Amino acid sequence: MPWPPNDMFVMLAKMNFVAKAIKLPIDWKELTDKITDPSNPAGRDMYPESFKPPERLTAPNSPMNLFRESTLNKYHVGTAREIGEQYEKFIEGICGAISTGIGQWMSTATVVAVNIVGPVGILHPGCVVGPPLMPLILSSAPKATPMELKFSMAVANAIGTMWLPWHIGLTGVLSYPAFAAVPAPVAPPMPNIPMPLVAFVSPGEAGLSPATLKSLMDANLADPTALHASDLFDSIAKAFGTVFQLFKVSTLVKNVIGTGPVPTFAPPFVPVGPVLGGIGTGPPGSIS
Repeated sequence: MPWPPNDMFVMLAKMNFVAKAIKLPIDWKELTDKITDPSNPAGRDMYPESFKPPERLTAPNSPMNLFRESTLNKYHVGTAREIGEQYEKFIEGICGAISTGIGQWMSTATVVAVNIVGPVGILHPGCVVGPPLMPLILSSAPKATPMELKFSMAVANAIGTMWLPWHIGLTGVLSYPAFAAVPAPVAPPMPNIPMPLVAFVSPGEAGLSPATLKSLMDANLADPTALHASDLFDSIAKAFGTVFQLFKVSTLVKNVIGTGPVPTFAPPFVPVGPVLGGIGTGPPGSIS
């Protein structure tokens, strides 16, 4: 099964960002200065008088807009909507690039050198081999502006860097029931029983946690003046963490073809025996 639907990934990232309730303009405070008017000695508020009546009050943005408006002033509402649309476009683009990149990784990753002993295939660290993920993500990530490129590189580098130790560190057990008793000197090639990816473990998975990814994205960007970057990275990292767990549950390790010698096979006295020292190899797409 492919990486979880991209629509889910995008929606989770947007919802994470909306939940932060960021208002624009930031730290808005209405001016309290007065305009002197001979007919009104108390004066009038400067801020409301700066706008025409239709501009002072307008309908708020949708609750799903990424930014909240500080007031219902037409220009505050418009600014929040415009900047929100820009961030939405980036989220859609980078999430789509991540989904596409992982899909390409899955179609090319292989399984090699699985050690088969009887009905058990032992997948050691290093048995899962795949291409670097960062270039696969970056190839379709948003790059229309220098800032988009900086943000995309920060995200792609973080996920790509942490994906490598995760997949290299994968360990677990594959099942070959027929290899417990084979009536031949060499077991015929046979695929493993499909096993969900969640059954495998890797010490590198800690690097794919939302907190670690967000910190690495911040470090990769290295621009403390980039407004809302940390909130954006946090939203994407948390959404990634959710879909990554779904990915592990819905993805199978399959078609890892095993074979090997049966050294105890000695008919008619020993008509069957277990595979010992067998090898399992999975072609591209074995993790899908």
